[in-house]
Amino acid sequence: MTSNSRTYLSGTCALLATLALALPAAARDEKQPQLLVFAAASLTDVLGEVSREFEQQGGVPVKLSFAASSMLARQIEAGGRADVFISADQEWMDYLQQRNLIERSSRRDLAGNRLVLIAPANSQVALKIAPGFPLLAALGSGRLSTGDPDTVPVGRYARSALVSLGVWDQVRDRLAPADNVRSALMFVSRGEAPLGIVYATDAKSDPKVKVLDTFPESTHAPILYPIAITASSTNKEAPSFLTYLKTASAQSVFEAQGFKVLLNY
Repeated sequence: MTSNSRTYLSGTCALLATLALALPAAARDEKQPQLLVFAAASLTDVLGEVSREFEQQGGVPVKLSFAASSMLARQIEAGGRADVFISADQEWMDYLQQRNLIERSSRRDLAGNRLVLIAPANSQVALKIAPGFPLLAALGSGRLSTGDPDTVPVGRYARSALVSLGVWDQVRDRLAPADNVRSALMFVSRGEAPLGIVYATDAKSDPKVKVLDTFPESTHAPILYPIAITASSTNKEAPSFLTYLKTASAQSVFEAQGFKVLLNY
């Protein structure tokens, strides 16, 4: 046998040995159940971090799908596969519960948030929120960016707050309705809208915007994030994920990103 033949055979054997070791590991990974979580767009950053920690501590792989709560709820209603649903308001969780699409006993309130008025970071606008405040004048020729008030939770909270403050009728035709809160944030961050109404945590995540003021909690329903296991879930690890979210470690991540932690969850 030539030296080149021996080298070839040696390399081939090494490759086969490597594949033999890798295949069982890959098979194990394929068998490992993947947890699919549908969550409100405003949870993008915090759930990304918490899910990584969950996996590192021995949890199953987590796949996150973010969008407006309305869109995700309707996907579940239409048969979309998800193991866990986290809404940005009670209404869309109620929507699924009324249709028996969640496990009622698993439903809890995970975290809370605040509603804020934002502007681009370089804006010269100064505005304090109060009954009858001059929101329309501050908009100038621009539009107010927030979620679609007919379907998107942040838009619903915004409409409620502005109605309570007596300025909704002035600005209702000057909205830039977005399909989720992160899109609403983006319009302001890019300077495409002079003002926006988003959650405090979203504003905190983007250095290109600044908070002008925070809406009084009395002007809208409490901003809470209900969580539940879906009725169609067959993943036995879903309860473990919900349990992990109430640990001190996970809740410290929520708190660091500006969410109100609900320790009694």
